[in-house]
Amino acid sequence: MNNKLKYIILSALLASSLAIGQTLKEKKAEDNFENYAYAKAIDSYEDLVKDGYTSEQIYKNLGNANYHNANYAEASEWYRKLHQLEDATIEPDYLYRYSQTLKSLERYSESDYWMEKFKEATSNDIRVSKFEKNKNYLEKIKEQSGRYIINNEALNSKGSDFAPSYYGEELVFSTARDSGIIAKSVHAWNRKSFLNLYKTKISEEGTSKNSKKLSRNLNKKTHESSTAFTKDGQTLYFTRNNSKRGKFSRDIKGVSRLKIYRATLENGDWVNITELPFNSDDYSVAHPTLSADDKKLYFSSDMPGTYGLSDIFVVDINEDGTFGEPKNLGNRINTEARETFPFITPSNILYFASDGHPGLGGLDVFAATLQDSYVVNIGAPVNTKQDDFSFIINEEKKEGYFASNRKGGVGSDDIYSFKQTTPLEIDCNLQVSGVVKDEKTGALLPNTKLRIVNSKGNVLKEIESDDRGSFSFEEKCQDGDYTIEATRAYYEPGNKFFAIANSEDVMGVEVLLGMEKKVAPLGTDLTKYLNLEPIYFDLDKSFIRADARRTLEKVLGYMNANPSVKIDVRSHTDSRSSKAYNDSLSMRRAKATVAYLVSKGINPSRLSGNGYGERELTNECEDLVPCSEGRHQMNRRSEFIVVK
Repeated sequence: MNNKLKYIILSALLASSLAIGQTLKEKKAEDNFENYAYAKAIDSYEDLVKDGYTSEQIYKNLGNANYHNANYAEASEWYRKLHQLEDATIEPDYLYRYSQTLKSLERYSESDYWMEKFKEATSNDIRVSKFEKNKNYLEKIKEQSGRYIINNEALNSKGSDFAPSYYGEELVFSTARDSGIIAKSVHAWNRKSFLNLYKTKISEEGTSKNSKKLSRNLNKKTHESSTAFTKDGQTLYFTRNNSKRGKFSRDIKGVSRLKIYRATLENGDWVNITELPFNSDDYSVAHPTLSADDKKLYFSSDMPGTYGLSDIFVVDINEDGTFGEPKNLGNRINTEARETFPFITPSNILYFASDGHPGLGGLDVFAATLQDSYVVNIGAPVNTKQDDFSFIINEEKKEGYFASNRKGGVGSDDIYSFKQTTPLEIDCNLQVSGVVKDEKTGALLPNTKLRIVNSKGNVLKEIESDDRGSFSFEEKCQDGDYTIEATRAYYEPGNKFFAIANSEDVMGVEVLLGMEKKVAPLGTDLTKYLNLEPIYFDLDKSFIRADARRTLEKVLGYMNANPSVKIDVRSHTDSRSSKAYNDSLSMRRAKATVAYLVSKGINPSRLSGNGYGERELTNECEDLVPCSEGRHQMNRRSEFIVVK
C-alpha cells in the first residue's frame, strides 16, 4: 500500500471518528436537555461549541437551559447568536424569551423591539395584548415603586432559600442548605441540593439564624417546598415531587411532577400525609395558599386548561374536607408564560410571580384584585431585573417576606423581609378618550358638555371637551354598557354608546353632533350665535391668521348646514392711523375673509364684504386714548352678519 493511499485511509478514519465523537457528544447533550438535566446539558453543549460545533438546535437548547436555570445573561447571549444565524427557523417563543433576557440586562428599549417582533410573529397572544396596553410599563412600575423597605434575613444560607409562609410566631420556608456532596442529594436540573422544609422564630429583630427542619415525616429524598397552614395550625398543605416510598417517581419522559400534599398535626408532628385528588403524574400542581376562611385553595399548575407554562387556579375546600373542581383564574391574570407562587390576603388581594406580564426582568411580583382581576406590578425594590417571587404579607402589620436571586445575596435565592411604607395603588381604572365633532363637516367641537351615564341611567361623570374638542376620563374597571350624552349651544343633543370589556381602555370614541334645525335670526353675528372666538387681525395686516381659521371652519360648517343663509362680512380696524387708511385696511380685511370662505367652497353669491374702518369700536380706545395692545386687538376683527 503506497503512502498516499495510507494517508487517504487514515484521514477518512480520523474524519469518521470525529464525526462519531460529535454525534455522541450531541446525543449526550440532547439526552441531558430532554431529561431536564439542564446543568449537565449546558456543560455538554458548551463543550461542543468550544470544539467548533454550532447549530440552530445547540443555540436554542443552550438558551433554554440557561433560561430555565435563571441564567438570563447567558441565555441572552445564546439567543442573540441564534437570531444571527441565517435561515434559522425561530419559533415565536424564542423572540419572547430573548426579549425577557434583555430586560434582565436592563436593555429595555431592545427588549421592546423584540416584543414588537414577537407581536408580528404571533396572534391572539395574551402577552402581546398586555404589552400593547402597557407600552409605558416602566413608567407605571416607577409609579408603584418605593413602597417597601427591604432587608436580607439572617436565616439565609449559601444554598437556595425561598417560599416563606407564616406559621404562628414562626416562619416556614424551603431550603437547599442540606449537604450537596452526596450525588443522590443533588438535583440534575441545577446541581443544587434537594429542597427541605425548615422553620425559624420571628422576632422584632427579624428571623433567627437557628433554623431547624419542620418535620422528619415531611422531608424526604425529594423536593419539599411552598407551605400553607390553616388558621388553627392543625392542617398543612405543601409541595413535593411525585414520589414512591420517599423517593422520586418519574413519568415516561423522566420527569418527576410536582404535587400538593395535605398533612395534619397530631401529638406535635405532621402525619396523615396524603396527596390531593387533582394531582396527576402527567402535570404539576404546586405552591398552595389558603383564603382567610380556609375554604379556598389557590395553587399553580400546568394542568389541562392552562394558558401557558403554568397558571394560577383555585379550588373549593368542602366542609367534609373534599374538593371541588379546580378553576383557572382566567387570562386577565394568567398568560402563556409563568404565573406561579400565589398568595391570597384577607382582603382578597392576590400576589403572584409572573414573567408574562410587563416587568423589569425574570419573575416579578404582581398584585391583583380578585373582584376584577386588575393586575399591577408592585415595583422596586421588591422587583428587580432578576427573579423575585414567593411574596407574602401580613396586611395588619404591613410587613412580610419574599425571595429573590438578585446580586448581593448570601445564596442563590435569599429570603428578604420588608415593611410597607405606603399602600399599593391597586384600584382598577381604565381610560376612555375620544373627540366631539360636527357630524357634517367633521369640525372638532371644543368646550362641549358631556355626561357619562351607565346602563341604569346613573350619571357617573360630567366633563367638557377641551379647546380642541378632545376628551378623556378615567372610569372603574366595571364591564358594561355606557352612554356619553353631549350638549352644545346651537347643536342638537347627541349621544354615543360604548362598552367596557375585559378592563381594557376604550380609545377613539367619536361623538357626532348635528346643528340645530333653526337658523340664526337676521342681523345676528354668527361668532356670537355659535359662541365662537372672533376673527382677529395683526396690526396693519389683512391676512387670515392661524387661530382665525378655527373659527372660520365653524362658520363654514354652519353655512354648509344652512345653504339658504347669506352672510355680510364686516371688518374693522383699531383707531390708530388715519380714517381714510383704516377704511381701506378694513376693506382689505373683509375681502381676505370672503376670499377664504370662497376658497373653501362657499358660493360667492352668498357672501358680501364691507369695511367699517374705525367707526364701530368695541371699547373706548378712540384717538388719543391710551390703550393696551390687547384692547386695540379687540377692535381689529371681522364679523359675520346674517343678511338672509
